[in-house]
Amino acid sequence: MTIQCIARLRSRRVVQDQLEGSDTAAAAAAVAGGGGDCCWANLPHELLRDVLLRIEESETRWPQRRNVVACAGVCRSWRFVIKEIVQVPEISGKLTFPISVKQPGPKECLLQCFIKRNRSTQTYHLYLSLTNALTDDGKFLLAACKCRRPTCTDYIISLRAEEISKGSSTYVGKLRSNFLGTKFSVFDGQSSNAGAKMTKSRSSRLAYSKQVTPRVPFRNYPTAHISYELNMLGSRGPRRMQCIMDSIPATSIRPGGVAPTPAEFSVNNVNVFPSIPSFHSKSASMKNFLSGPLPHQKDGGALVLRNKSPRWHEQLQCWCLNFHGRVTVASVKNFQLVVSPENGPAGPEHEKIILQFGKVGKDLFTMDYRYPISAFQAFAICLSSFDTKIACE
Repeated sequence: MTIQCIARLRSRRVVQDQLEGSDTAAAAAAVAGGGGDCCWANLPHELLRDVLLRIEESETRWPQRRNVVACAGVCRSWRFVIKEIVQVPEISGKLTFPISVKQPGPKECLLQCFIKRNRSTQTYHLYLSLTNALTDDGKFLLAACKCRRPTCTDYIISLRAEEISKGSSTYVGKLRSNFLGTKFSVFDGQSSNAGAKMTKSRSSRLAYSKQVTPRVPFRNYPTAHISYELNMLGSRGPRRMQCIMDSIPATSIRPGGVAPTPAEFSVNNVNVFPSIPSFHSKSASMKNFLSGPLPHQKDGGALVLRNKSPRWHEQLQCWCLNFHGRVTVASVKNFQLVVSPENGPAGPEHEKIILQFGKVGKDLFTMDYRYPISAFQAFAICLSSFDTKIACE
């Protein structure tokens, strides 16, 4: 049995690989009734699993990995087996399905990505690196568009570069800043825990009345808060930032800890995710955060990340961080995030780089992340670095 046999399966419904953007050629046809009319659905389970397991193990990199996605679109039985075989990025270190961008990254290494900025359209595209080179074509993951407002700035994040809208079915979430660009809130389009509360605003009410895709209502759930320290005296040095990951418990970085891992995109997702306690206090609303002082988290609450302090290089006369060759251009935007000491006594887990971001070209930046944050969360944090911060530099 070969991949060519799978490609010849055609029927009523087409499964689209959203991670590939507009490229749907890699998606196989699915049987609408769950595979009842498809001869491939009647293969013995042991044989089917063995065949699909060989395909999954052989197609480890994109674009070849699109064949794994195609197998999930043959019929219902194939889809169930593929979902059992394909492991989450935390374990496998691979991004396969669109939901992978919402799942925590690998534990053992940094997943290498890069961001391309388009100044004329105010858009940002996130790609998965296919090689160790800094200039490969990459695999498209997410897109964001900057929307300026009178009192804040929004970055709308979508699964498709051609369709960036809050009312779209490809809407993933957004990043919102305060007026000074010193504090940001990350909102997820779906809840990561059953106790999360949806924010209500004029924009969300308009999204319901002017919905592009009525089946997918527009929701916003606070998932992280980012704060840049003010530099009113104009002292020399890089920006200082702190990220409170409201949807990730501080215990996730400890041995045996678990980070929320969504299984699929869903509107009614109360039963999709494990029950994780919400770490929002009554005073920690978006409005108070964007205008008030930075809230402090107690040990055992939400995970807190801070930027790693650079060292001053006397010969180069600049602040330096070791990006291990992933950053080549000095910029105030460059940073590395580690676990804050606020999450308990310092240990080996506090030394690991959770997210690093840096410049390699005029409009090209690398973004490497790992467990317990996802590609979506890492992308949103990096987008905050693009915003103008006059009071922080």
